[in-house]
Amino acid sequence: MPGLSGYDGRRRVARAMTPERLDRLRGHFITFEGGEGSGKSTHAAALAQHLTSLGIDVVLTREPGGSTGAEIIRHIILSGIAKPLGAETEAILFAAARDDHVRTVILPALEAGSWVVCDRFIDSTRVYQGVLGQVDPRLILGLERVTVGPAKPDLTFILDVPAKIGLARATARRGKDLADRFEAESIAYHESLRKAYSVLAEKEPERCIVIDGRAPREIVAERIWAAVERKFNPGQARVVERAVP
Repeated sequence: MPGLSGYDGRRRVARAMTPERLDRLRGHFITFEGGEGSGKSTHAAALAQHLTSLGIDVVLTREPGGSTGAEIIRHIILSGIAKPLGAETEAILFAAARDDHVRTVILPALEAGSWVVCDRFIDSTRVYQGVLGQVDPRLILGLERVTVGPAKPDLTFILDVPAKIGLARATARRGKDLADRFEAESIAYHESLRKAYSVLAEKEPERCIVIDGRAPREIVAERIWAAVERKFNPGQARVVERAVP
């Protein structure tokens, strides 16, 4: 994706995932989650920069989006055009975008030994469409199984801020009249979103780490880095070369 993903423009279409192929994934996959204005994009970029400074090859990307096809679907979703069609349709659109993103960006990068840092991933769908949209969990998990398979994040940071703080940040950044499909929802919606992320983190404590996003930016970044060091010891990571398609 121009200007965002660290992967070069020559996309490789990923082959079907098999156990043997999964064994060849040599990079680490880190995702950032949380409500609107929680600082996900800022801290995803900061982490990617820190890892790069150690000589680690990093792909910084986002969802919805991250690949050419997914960016088109991103516009459809965030514009609100699909909202009248219901949460199930939105979940399917997210899945379509994710399928392209995973096949053409994430899996090739991991196979090449790169680390992938992604602003939103599967947990956003689980929370926004699954919990708040009340989409049948069987559909959510089925779509996830098809689009992601076993290539799930190794580590997920959930940046937690009260809804009023997060929405105020989003408004200051974007302007009230430019709020996207989800930023335009009510305070009650966003507080429910925050609670849903908390429950998700409790269910998967080995993968999910909740970080208080109200702390100063430098403190939040330090806490994120400390968790990455504990889990991966990136100072010992070997610099890898990109595989040329």
